[in-house]
Amino acid sequence: MPVNENAAPGRVGDVRRRNLSLVLDSIARTGDAKPSRAQLAAATGLTKAAVSSLVAELVESGLVSEVGLYRDGERGRPGQGLELSPRRGVVGMEINVDYLAVGLVDLGGNLRFTTTVESHHRGLKPGEVMAKLAELAGEAKDAAAAEDIAILGGGLAVPGLVDEARSVVLSAPNLHWEHEQLNVDALLGDVPLGVRLSNEANSAALGELWYGAGQPDFLYVSGEVGVGGGVIIGSELYTGPGGSAGELGHIVVHPEGSGCSCGGVGCLETFAGQEAVFEAAGIAPGPLSGRTAALLAALADKEPRAVKAVDDAGKYLGVALASSARLMDIEAVVLGGHFAELAEWLRPAVLASVERHAPGLVRPEGLKVSGLKHAGTLLGAAGQVIRSVIASPLGLVVTDRTAAGGL
Repeated sequence: MPVNENAAPGRVGDVRRRNLSLVLDSIARTGDAKPSRAQLAAATGLTKAAVSSLVAELVESGLVSEVGLYRDGERGRPGQGLELSPRRGVVGMEINVDYLAVGLVDLGGNLRFTTTVESHHRGLKPGEVMAKLAELAGEAKDAAAAEDIAILGGGLAVPGLVDEARSVVLSAPNLHWEHEQLNVDALLGDVPLGVRLSNEANSAALGELWYGAGQPDFLYVSGEVGVGGGVIIGSELYTGPGGSAGELGHIVVHPEGSGCSCGGVGCLETFAGQEAVFEAAGIAPGPLSGRTAALLAALADKEPRAVKAVDDAGKYLGVALASSARLMDIEAVVLGGHFAELAEWLRPAVLASVERHAPGLVRPEGLKVSGLKHAGTLLGAAGQVIRSVIASPLGLVVTDRTAAGGL
């Protein structure tokens, strides 16, 4: 809904912020359609004069780019299409137990550069890991400079419970981090929006929402060393009052099971986590990519031990999903990360288990596989910053217009 263009002088800044956001959001929602100014006016309810002035500011500030010429109809002058600028970007970063990943994402959500380095981080001090990540982030900065992309900020995802406002990792059992302050802004140096800390599975769920399947209600489940989950309800991330909603990996699926890194017993992670599956399948220790390739090869060859390991993981994952689906009344589940790689063999066991424990609640078409795979976390971490730009762009906009038409 457009804001009143005849607002009192004291409200002009707020009016402009909201209308700039309205225009940016309308451009973002059109995806590849690249709307003209006239189409934006129709979509937002703003006057054509207001839209023209707002777009001029957004173009001048580098947040929006003009592309091509086309006609809306047979009459009139051709209009220029508009898109979120490919010359402005955000760096998405991920710390996981056995790898670091970095990606450069432009405002349109295109992954322009990505790199992953395998390294073991369990038990390392946060400062050591952050120093490694800063080096990797430097590669993204170099890639941005080579393509003339200005970096607006960054997003960092970690596998644990976080306090975003204070950049504190409250608990990351698989990293052995408890109440650790991270110097996130040192990762990219002086960038306008700084670096935002978030949970890895929540970031992946948001990546799926914004850049993947895009359905409004689903439970995202990622299988890494830990098993993480993100809950999307009404196209919004639900984290709960304490921020731990979706922590599927620590649902108890076998009361007499093994001890877990969280201190509990019989957690899903001890049956379906990456390490648990590798060990059960008889995959020797080594670099993550090599172990994953060995497991996939064993599954393709129908090696009994590997097939049973993945089948058991799917069975216990199904138990956890059945309970979650009943509690939250969510009909769609998206498998991401390591689970997406194993989906061909994992999915049948999950479906059978869910149907056994919650008949009819999650239909086969409701159990989906993320097409983003491991990139979802980077896209979601960066996407949170991009969404903050869309929601409140005024601080990045060069403005000296005072005419009412510019509101």
